[in-house]
Amino acid sequence: MMFRDARREDVPTVVALLAADALGATRETAQGPLPEGYYRAFEAIERDPNNRLVVVEDGGVVLGCLQLTYIPGLSYQGGLRMLIEGVRVVESRRGEGVGRRMIQWAIEEARARGCRLVQLTTNKARTDAKRFYERLGFTASHEGMKLDLGTPPA
Repeated sequence: MMFRDARREDVPTVVALLAADALGATRETAQGPLPEGYYRAFEAIERDPNNRLVVVEDGGVVLGCLQLTYIPGLSYQGGLRMLIEGVRVVESRRGEGVGRRMIQWAIEEARARGCRLVQLTTNKARTDAKRFYERLGFTASHEGMKLDLGTPPA
């Protein structure tokens, strides 16, 4: 398996991965031409040195994706933290350790960048994902909250 920064041509594949479950299907549009917002977001991620959209591939086939965001802050004595989001593995390869290797790779990237903490969120409906992250050493130490601001303009 090879980890690399996503390229513009990967955007449809990444969006399809994000849409490939019951929750993602309610908020992503993976059919037909993609809304331009996906490409604007990709370009913003690509320009930002504190963000990385990463794909993992095997034999030229994308198996999964994740986004890494580095957050500077005053807590932890000014320690940098990494936020992992948008973790997905193609359904046909789940259960083979791909996700575990992705998270372990991300943790090593955090260490290499000098992060003090790695954090992530997972929807409460994703009970399998919660168990997966707990097996990797993550703890549900905080209660996350979100406020949906509606659909952005096209």
